[in-house]
Amino acid sequence: MKPHHILLLFLLLPLLQIQSQPSDPCSGRRIHIRSLPPRFNTDLLLNCSVYTPFTGDLCPLITNHGLGPKTHTRSKSWFRTDPHLLELLFHHRLLEYPCLSSPSAADAVFLPYYAALDSLRYLFGPDVNFSSSHGLHLFDHLTHNDPHHLWSRNSGHDHFLVMARPAWDFSQSPDADPPIWGTSFLTVPEFFNVTALTFESRPWPWQEHAVPYPTSFHPATVVRLESWLARVRRSRRTSLMMFAGGGGSIGAVNSPPNVRRSIRVECENGSGTAWEGYARVCEFVDCSDGVCEHDPIRFMKPMLRASFCLQPPGDTPTRKSTFDSIVAGCIPVFFEEASAKAQFGWHLPEMDFEEFSVLVPKEEVVANGLSITEVLMGIPEERVRRMRERLIEMVPRVIYRRHGSSAELRERKDAFDLTVEGVLGKIKERLRGLREEGEASVV
Repeated sequence: MKPHHILLLFLLLPLLQIQSQPSDPCSGRRIHIRSLPPRFNTDLLLNCSVYTPFTGDLCPLITNHGLGPKTHTRSKSWFRTDPHLLELLFHHRLLEYPCLSSPSAADAVFLPYYAALDSLRYLFGPDVNFSSSHGLHLFDHLTHNDPHHLWSRNSGHDHFLVMARPAWDFSQSPDADPPIWGTSFLTVPEFFNVTALTFESRPWPWQEHAVPYPTSFHPATVVRLESWLARVRRSRRTSLMMFAGGGGSIGAVNSPPNVRRSIRVECENGSGTAWEGYARVCEFVDCSDGVCEHDPIRFMKPMLRASFCLQPPGDTPTRKSTFDSIVAGCIPVFFEEASAKAQFGWHLPEMDFEEFSVLVPKEEVVANGLSITEVLMGIPEERVRRMRERLIEMVPRVIYRRHGSSAELRERKDAFDLTVEGVLGKIKERLRGLREEGEASVV
């Protein structure tokens, strides 16, 4: 070998060695779970019976690490899940995360704070309502018990937490007098830098991002997932549309026109009517007074029988029922874009919403008498089949699989995986922006 060849090989050897080394699967994905005193999480679970006047008895629902009790003793994948326990469910799933790390190596820091549960004592505490204080005790702990300088190194920009309610429930002004519904957690400056994962985000704050409501379906194996999807595919859709929900009572006195009332009228008028291949136009499941909250059988069977599931906004635009209908292969019908398109960018394909859903503007329904039935019947059967198949493809992305799932199922990203992936990207982008701002200010 010629001398210059030996020299070239010597120079390239370090590069060849680097390329031959296996890549680090946890690069950029390391998360540290911040240690918090039990008063911020597990103690809140021990007090589950205290919340009974406001939420019902939560004690049975915290079983199975937040999945709740099984729907029946032989059930393998279906649970009576309360969405407001997502904080517990998410925390337990994160304990299985393969890229947990030490504080010094972490790309992001998770706060295992059960904010939705804790908010109840601020709303209904001994002082009646001291919700402007919600979060301040946590902030005091994060800043004064920080041996690894986790908070101070980035002023909380790399921290994130789950808040299992819409962001509006944590957005009360601290100066509200008298206080209105909700706490002030997301409006106090102490937490402006923390990424909050909520069921519904407000349009303007950068730190909020909406994640799917948990459904009752939590498979642990690919076989159980595929078995359910096969059932969805072969289900006979005998109803054109269905609506599961409360409100909009036709007999309500002095109630202004609203889309739920319009849906109830159209649904009840066509409930027993056959229409072009459907045994009935509409099936209505009355979920008033929370009767459907922990009883998925009540609404999932009708969803399996329907081609379209109506998703009108309630107190806020988003609904848990949206994700129930996706799991059932029942095409969601939205009445405003804020119900899903403007919310769940990590989990629902924003650019292709018309491939799996229908938008019927609520103003046209309420003010102009637009018939939802005629809109839906005008959609060709072939397109309906394509939309349902698209929904079925999306199911793994919007469910939270059961903890301890099989290795094969873990290869398919679920709502938890996509949330972690999304929040890591969000934090990385934010930190990069802060570095660029710092460099620009120096120049």
